[in-house]
Amino acid sequence: MALVTIVGAGFMGTATAWPLTDNGHTVRLVGTHLDGEIIRSCKEKRFHPRLQRELPVGVHPYYVEEVAQALDGAEIVVSGVNSSGARWIGRTIGPHLRPGQAVIAITKGLEADANGDLSILPDVVKAELPATIRERVPLAAVGGPCIAGELAGRRHTCVVFGSRDGQAVEGLAAAFRTSYYHVWTTTDLVGLEYCAALKNAYTVGVALAYGALQKAGGADAAGAQMHNLAAALFGQACTEMARLLEAVGGTRSFAFGLPGAGDMFVTCVGGRTVRLGTLLGKGHSMSEAREMLAGLTLEGAEIIRTMGRGIPRLVARGQLGAAEVPLLRRLVDIVVNGLPAEILLDAFFGGVARV
Repeated sequence: MALVTIVGAGFMGTATAWPLTDNGHTVRLVGTHLDGEIIRSCKEKRFHPRLQRELPVGVHPYYVEEVAQALDGAEIVVSGVNSSGARWIGRTIGPHLRPGQAVIAITKGLEADANGDLSILPDVVKAELPATIRERVPLAAVGGPCIAGELAGRRHTCVVFGSRDGQAVEGLAAAFRTSYYHVWTTTDLVGLEYCAALKNAYTVGVALAYGALQKAGGADAAGAQMHNLAAALFGQACTEMARLLEAVGGTRSFAFGLPGAGDMFVTCVGGRTVRLGTLLGKGHSMSEAREMLAGLTLEGAEIIRTMGRGIPRLVARGQLGAAEVPLLRRLVDIVVNGLPAEILLDAFFGGVARV
């Protein structure tokens, strides 16, 4: 059995403790500087206030100031922070890592540099590690549909673990896999991470339909919704994800499987990303929506902003056509440039025969 340290005591980071402890592993749960109250509850009551569940036996909580102690002897390190914490996690765990440890992240996002060049977050984390350890610790990530509360409730969940190190990712999958947590593996880390990030952007796009419905006054007297529009947006989103995967050398089929369509579906079920898209579709500006959702990390908006810098770079390099990915471009116009949430359906499904 392994010793696993999870850094980040939010919903998803903590939820990974359930399959790990069910497999007999010992888990050390470290809160970030934002998780003090959560860790206090976990230490004093054995209760996670956000997941609303008692911690499994075998989980030991630590404050962020105790991170060195919590990482000592760990064989697996789980990064449970959100996308804005990618550099922080590298700087925080890096000095305490040793060769042979594996690091797996639940973080989903992309980063664009000043030139618009895009990087997946495992590479961002890697860049923050000390040079002496950087090439001696395999990095992995989790993609696919997973609601934290369902995982902690031991509901069937299907995900993909990815790493450029095939042996390491198989070992990680074996450590996590249970009768309810089903894990597939890939060495296409780039494709997996692009899907994990882009589904947040495209969920905002799908949710525009929900906002349009509200703007129109809701269902009509006969009960007609706007599922047709939402489905068209979902289909275009999958199509565009496939094209973007081609552009960056990822596995195109991911767009239509667990990493893409699967993860986007579960994100469209509800949550802050859907709320953002609904507000925009209803006619609110991005600044108004941000104020109405104050206190929430809007990762959908952040990846749209990132792609707003990345798309011109992909076009300049000849990896993407100037008129491709019209839905994502429209989302950039809405979120970044302040344009109204008009949905340009005639620009969708390029190459599909029209009657």
